[in-house]
Amino acid sequence: MKAFDLSGKTALVTGANTGIGQGIAIGLAEAGANIVAVGRTPANDTQQRIEALGRRCVLVEADLSNCAGVEKIVDKAETELGAVDILVNNAGTIKRNDALDFTEEDWDTVMDVNLKSLFFLSQCVAKRMVAQSRPGKIINIASMLSFQGGIRVASYTASKSGVAGLTKLMANEWATKNICVNAIAPGYIATNNTAALQADEKRNSEIVGRIPAGRWGSPDDLSGAAVFLASTASDYVHGTVLAVDGGWLAR
Repeated sequence: MKAFDLSGKTALVTGANTGIGQGIAIGLAEAGANIVAVGRTPANDTQQRIEALGRRCVLVEADLSNCAGVEKIVDKAETELGAVDILVNNAGTIKRNDALDFTEEDWDTVMDVNLKSLFFLSQCVAKRMVAQSRPGKIINIASMLSFQGGIRVASYTASKSGVAGLTKLMANEWATKNICVNAIAPGYIATNNTAALQADEKRNSEIVGRIPAGRWGSPDDLSGAAVFLASTASDYVHGTVLAVDGGWLAR
């Protein structure tokens, strides 16, 4: 199991306040990593839970709707915990409207957070890994809509399809530099963001009825995949989009 040990590693996780980001951050800490938790608001609960494991957790407040602050995020991480070994691009947002009525503002808002900031934060971290001749791991959070079209979420579908494509592009360019770039595509995960769907009896029944596992996933269900992709156990894994979906895509 030594290959899965992240002791002494620094992992930067965006959107680590709650839900998927929090679950992944805690999972990486359980495997030994120290965590830089990035969010629009302080991830105090995440910090407390990570520090209870005996790991360090540094909070960084940042608005990823604008990639101008990317360098400052990485500078803060390096100052507090040393060089970033693992980057998890989890922060994301969604806007809903019919494609006929979708606005440019809602398009740009989603694309800026879900795709543009993801790319430039990855670029910033990768540049420093290359300059310091260090191996690294970058994990992007994709979606079922990296594979499917969905409805009423034009910019989200475009952004998550883009995440899958960028994951492969960055893997192609950076694999020879000892940087592994992969993605996790979560299925239906029970979080605050999906509370309305869970509460809708009809929709919830339709969703669970299609999932072979017969249940919603939890943020903890993603931690194993994240630890694998963050560790040396996945050193020959490049450009993969790993679905953690209870079998949704297989149905």
